Amino acid sequence: MATVAKRLITAEEFALMPGSEHMELIRGEARVTMPPSREHGRIALAIGTLLRLWANQGSHGEVGVESGFILAHDPDVVRGPDVYFVKAERIPSADTPNAFWTIAPDLAIEVISPSETVEDVRGKIRDFLAAGTPMVWTVHPGTHEVLVYTPDGLARTYGTEDVIEYPDVLPGFWCKVSELFV
Repeated sequence: MATVAKRLITAEEFALMPGSEHMELIRGEARVTMPPSREHGRIALAIGTLLRLWANQGSHGEVGVESGFILAHDPDVVRGPDVYFVKAERIPSADTPNAFWTIAPDLAIEVISPSETVEDVRGKIRDFLAAGTPMVWTVHPGTHEVLVYTPDGLARTYGTEDVIEYPDVLPGFWCKVSELFV
């Protein structure tokens, strides 16, 4: 039996799709994502607030939530991290605010939902790191842990009493993990 090749779409076509706010583009294929839970939203807001206060105090860059980043082309990959940070000096002047980012973030943070599989989470981490993101955090509400991934292939685990501090990516920022789960 002959199979018909599925038509892959581009980031530009994906941006025009209705309802794409709860979707990601994974290697040319639009995939529906589950809207976040109440706890998920609360944790993302806590992280975003801490990062935004720090970023604004030192004009470090832009912090936001659930914005699309074009991470690859042919086939296209568009991911929307729960929270992101982009250094001020890397913000493209040609980008338009109501379009997807055309660069990878300096920090991508994913708050892990019960509906996500290990493969889903690993795929997100790989896509961000492969696109040049120097740091990815996965935040685990069930265990109150944060795993920090860097391009060196290592993952570091932080518990509630630990402090996260990475001056190369976030100069002057630090927080106790317990602050993310209040």
